[in-house]
Amino acid sequence: MRETKAPSPSPPVSRVVVGITGASGAIYGVRLLTALQALGAETHLIITPPAALTLGQELGMTTDQVARLTTHRYADDDLAAPIASGSFTTDGMVVAPCSIKTLSAIANSYTDNLLVRAADVTLKEGRPLILAVRKTPLHLGHLRLLVQAAENGALIFPPVPAFYARPTSVEALVDQSVGRILARLGLRNDLYAVWEGL
Repeated sequence: MRETKAPSPSPPVSRVVVGITGASGAIYGVRLLTALQALGAETHLIITPPAALTLGQELGMTTDQVARLTTHRYADDDLAAPIASGSFTTDGMVVAPCSIKTLSAIANSYTDNLLVRAADVTLKEGRPLILAVRKTPLHLGHLRLLVQAAENGALIFPPVPAFYARPTSVEALVDQSVGRILARLGLRNDLYAVWEGL
């Protein structure tokens, strides 16, 4: 009698929470969503009210257009959403771009909106929280907040351009940062150039 093997299980779908704040650099959040979509990930999106303004000003996009790039979208005041609880498991959360206001709230566990609550849950459950902080120059107060967030477990990930791959467009610069963020979440991708020496 011939033995049949059970089909090997398909790899689990990644589940990532994405927050977009009002800092300049909305393109990072949007590109992250399109990259996660291409990877087949399940995404849970929060767009803050200031982010809606930045999306329009920088990219000419509405929040509804951005919402088409995600699996689930929540209002920033929906503190009863699934992502507000640690029992809702995820593979991590990325805030891109992350404003100083949001950084401050996360660093101080001031969970007065869903984005910060989801970030706080991510930290307390020991999951990766990546903050693509967009601000320069930084004064001492900003630096202290960055240290405090890092001490709480967040990964501080300013989207700093890398020029060794000789990027020729804004898109290439954005992809470099987004690809590195995805890699930090454990998601393999080809958006960034890997340094292989000279």
